[in-house]
Amino acid sequence: MNFEFPFTELPAVMCGPRVERRRVLIGGSAFWGTMVEAGPQQGQLRLDDGRVLDPTTLPHLPPVNPSKIIAVHISYSSRSFETRNQPKPTETPTYFTKPPTSLNGHCGQILKPADCKYLNYEGEYAVVIAKTCRNVTPDEAWDFIEGFCPALDMGLQDFRDTDQGSMLRVKGADTLLPIGPGIVRGVNLFEQTLRTYVNGLVVQEAHIGDEIIWGPHYVIADIARHITLLPGDVILMGTPCHSRSVDPGQVVECEITGLGRVSGTVTAVAAPRAAALGVGHAPTDSPEVRRVALGFDERVPDTFKNNLRLSKTGH
Repeated sequence: MNFEFPFTELPAVMCGPRVERRRVLIGGSAFWGTMVEAGPQQGQLRLDDGRVLDPTTLPHLPPVNPSKIIAVHISYSSRSFETRNQPKPTETPTYFTKPPTSLNGHCGQILKPADCKYLNYEGEYAVVIAKTCRNVTPDEAWDFIEGFCPALDMGLQDFRDTDQGSMLRVKGADTLLPIGPGIVRGVNLFEQTLRTYVNGLVVQEAHIGDEIIWGPHYVIADIARHITLLPGDVILMGTPCHSRSVDPGQVVECEITGLGRVSGTVTAVAAPRAAALGVGHAPTDSPEVRRVALGFDERVPDTFKNNLRLSKTGH
């Protein structure tokens, strides 16, 4: 496996049986439930109050309530090759944050303002913290993980010129983090494959154990040297190559085998009212913005490029 601090035995959070917890909306109230993994009710959601319901008929809420969301910039070798032309982007991980208001549930709307041109997808797995975590070693970090979720770390790249240091508006706008459908434990993360789809066509794919540079145990130990992680906090673990912009009407999904598939529909909305008054830095279409939003096509598989084109044009 290609990541720092490999372990000698499978951590408890990745040992079976598989358990998936979801949070859904019923009659205006939030309810937690556990997916039924076997038997005649397999695929149904058993709520904590005992009811068993079809999850496909229920609005999903984000299965997390974090005090903070921390994201790794680059943690896949294919992404590093695409953007840096080398297998490892930096000697140690670097990070940015997303506000909790960026959270979005499974099958939600991902808002693309009219004055923004580049809304990029990034399929990722998210790590959810189980208990207060501070000053731990990588070996100890596994015990502080509640589970894992598929996630879409969407980004308005039009703000790269002004927010590249903080990524605040690039990655922090409302609805830009679909996550779920649930939190999963009991699955060996490093044996899973991540795929991102646009209108049902694969535009990103990576076997996590083959491509990941830093495992979650390393990242948690790194962050927790100085920042206390609290129950429910989310860490986004980066994306493989071929992050590209999508348009209103397109459906974006991140599937991780063993974990599930989270979906969101890109939806056009009007530009913010303050934009017409000249408030703040306007979205830009500069060489730096295009460098990130459009990527390096010569360094990614043709299949991804062709599928993205098909998702937009149909031919």
